[in-house]
Amino acid sequence: MNTSSLRHRVSAAIDPEMRVQSGLSPFNRVVVAGIIVLIAIAVLETEINVIRHYAWTMEGLKLGLFLFFGVEYGLRLWVATLNPKYSTVWQFARTPAALLDLVVLVTFVTPFLGLEAAVFRLLQLTRILRLARLGRYSRALNLLFDAFRSRATELLLSGMLAFGLMLGAATLLYLVEREAQPEAFGSIPRAMWWAVETLTTVGYGDVVPITPLGRFLAALTALCGIGIIALPTGVLAGAFSDAIRRAREDRLHEHTHARE
Repeated sequence: MNTSSLRHRVSAAIDPEMRVQSGLSPFNRVVVAGIIVLIAIAVLETEINVIRHYAWTMEGLKLGLFLFFGVEYGLRLWVATLNPKYSTVWQFARTPAALLDLVVLVTFVTPFLGLEAAVFRLLQLTRILRLARLGRYSRALNLLFDAFRSRATELLLSGMLAFGLMLGAATLLYLVEREAQPEAFGSIPRAMWWAVETLTTVGYGDVVPITPLGRFLAALTALCGIGIIALPTGVLAGAFSDAIRRAREDRLHEHTHARE
């Protein structure tokens, strides 16, 4: 087997855009599994009891993952120019995806970052999304993106309405409660925290109005919050349903033409 043939086979295994068959290659499935393990380690490393009892296991897994992703990154540089999108290796290396992967590799060999390195490794979730977009889940993701695009105006309007209601509620509670609770409602920015947790129906209870008028306004704000949360949810649900229906009609149209 010559070098050129080997590069093409490696390219098809590593780069989903160069793969003729649908779905992810067995190698990229291993990559996804490695990313999941890496993210699990990044999460567990923040727990002191896990570090105390399984420090050597964690270090061994990280060393193995570093070697695996290091070789995988080198192979992607080696076959990068086979993809028509990249005329040089440097052009591929400068892409945001390649730079992110390089940053993750650097976190393995920079102990001074400590647990903060976990934050960078969690960014590998975007790698799974990139592979999913080119794999078997690409159709579902495209439907989701189409739903967002088709209802962008309605979602923007919903966001503006929510912000306006939040600002209005914070202003009213500032006027009503500022003398009774200057620490919580002494300014509109301070009252905004209460407005956020009330409109989102979270209701932590750390900041609550104590005057009768303030409680009445808080009740109205909470009731309005139910509708504000439901509005974008309904918009997105309807948009996603329309996108699925259009996709089914397009596939049916394609099948009809193929039979003819």
